[in-house]
Amino acid sequence: MNNKQKLELNWIGKHDPKNKMSPEPRILIETPEYSYEKHNEEVEQISFADSDKPKPQFNNMLIHGDNLLALKSLELEYTGKIKCIYIDPPYNTGAAFQHYDDNLEHSTWLSLMKPRLELLKTLLKDDGSIWISIDSYESHYLKVMCDEVFGRNNFIDEVIWQRSYAPVNLKKTLSKSHDTILAYAKNMSNDFKLNKLPRSDEANSRYKNPDNDPRGVWKSDNLSVGPAVESKVYEITTPSGRKVLPPKGRCWLLTKERFAEFLDDNRIWFGESGNNVPSLKRFLSEVKDGVVAQTLWTYQEVGHTQDAKREVKQFNSNDVFETPKPEKLIERILTLASDPGDLVLDSFLGSGTTAAVAEKMGRKWIGIELGDHAYTHCYKRLKAVVDGEQGGISKEVDWHGGGGFKFYELAPSLIEKSKFGNPVISKKYDMEMLAQAVAKHKGYFYEPDSEVEWKQSKNGDKNFLFVTTNYITPDYLEYIHSMLKNDEHLLITTKAYSKNCENQFPNITVQQIPQSLLGDCDFMVDSYSLNVNEQPSENQNQEEADENED
Repeated sequence: MNNKQKLELNWIGKHDPKNKMSPEPRILIETPEYSYEKHNEEVEQISFADSDKPKPQFNNMLIHGDNLLALKSLELEYTGKIKCIYIDPPYNTGAAFQHYDDNLEHSTWLSLMKPRLELLKTLLKDDGSIWISIDSYESHYLKVMCDEVFGRNNFIDEVIWQRSYAPVNLKKTLSKSHDTILAYAKNMSNDFKLNKLPRSDEANSRYKNPDNDPRGVWKSDNLSVGPAVESKVYEITTPSGRKVLPPKGRCWLLTKERFAEFLDDNRIWFGESGNNVPSLKRFLSEVKDGVVAQTLWTYQEVGHTQDAKREVKQFNSNDVFETPKPEKLIERILTLASDPGDLVLDSFLGSGTTAAVAEKMGRKWIGIELGDHAYTHCYKRLKAVVDGEQGGISKEVDWHGGGGFKFYELAPSLIEKSKFGNPVISKKYDMEMLAQAVAKHKGYFYEPDSEVEWKQSKNGDKNFLFVTTNYITPDYLEYIHSMLKNDEHLLITTKAYSKNCENQFPNITVQQIPQSLLGDCDFMVDSYSLNVNEQPSENQNQEEADENED
């Protein structure tokens, strides 16, 4: 196969123009009664450099609305700014459709996931990564699709998370005990790396100091490696006088000269009797940077589903979210893929676990949730986190509260149909909302100048946008042109203007709204819902009950 040939996963409807999604870049409207913050001056004064204690972050974003529309609304401001994305999309178990058709459901799921992944890739920093929880129903298809979206060369690895701790005896085949987490880098260059995990007390306990070395505790490590390199195969004499060679087919890790240096520096260990095969002394003080994470994460390390449900019950005991993830699992991901102060995103926020853990770990965060969970679970949980709740990982990371978030709703569609069926600007938009919305559509940042009316939004230092509902005349353009520098350009969008304004000045463009926006995206579409919820079947409910009993 030609190396340049691109591998692609195909499914029914993938290339059907009717299924093409062009979400509208809507503005976000804050809902102040659901925004919340709390200052903890004692904690806020601590810098990241001075302490491992997490520093509260403010102005985090909790967005209620369709996640494809919400991601599109973030695109202009947050492209290339997200360090770590974690998503836990619906697993597509087959229980969501009343008239179940496996092929239809599978294709629908893939068609709805792909545009979301493409937007998420756009938002990632060059040194960022995305982590996706999934199970065996779609994991292999998702892997191939992610290879297409992110690039197979950017695949980091798959993690196996042990989600349950006991078999379900009612199962006739195999009892599911794990989920998969697919991890991809935005750019798997030579510079990309993940953080290491902190060393555990158990790991540190393996270090001893039988020879009272002043450099502290250490543990012995194999001095031989394979395959054999001739220059590193030589005889070593132990302190007891015994002569040893490396095992057959292997050689010493060090050259003869380098071995002599290590021996002089007391970095070689022959055992307490001085008669053992030599080993290398590795000092704990020299490996404090942590340990490389493995791809198997047991429930003892990162928790299981019952841990997660107990955490959620603290905030809503009457309506326990069906598929939460334990805080320790998300803590592991954020530890590996981000640092304090980095921006974390979860566009399938669910019960709010990712945002809660990000806040407790001193990360900035954006969470998106379509359903009522944004109010009944996410808001309640995150408010409690800001107040300093002590569930989940709070004690482990020494969390004492502080920080906060702003709660946003998606604005309605900018364009609606008049009673005659013609596209018009929505009556729900005031002048400021209209200016913000058009700026987002045109790729400008809404930053009104306090002195110059027409410097309303800008793209760079030389390009400006002015949105107005006033009738534009040649005389008005003449007035603006007198203030506009030769290397500056102004785009004016308005409901109506004199035809004489067209091409009046080379650095002023006049367009009519809403006509100039039509065709750019899908207007009047309020949901691109991923309507494949993991609704447990009767057997699945019984499995949950069995797990609870165990």
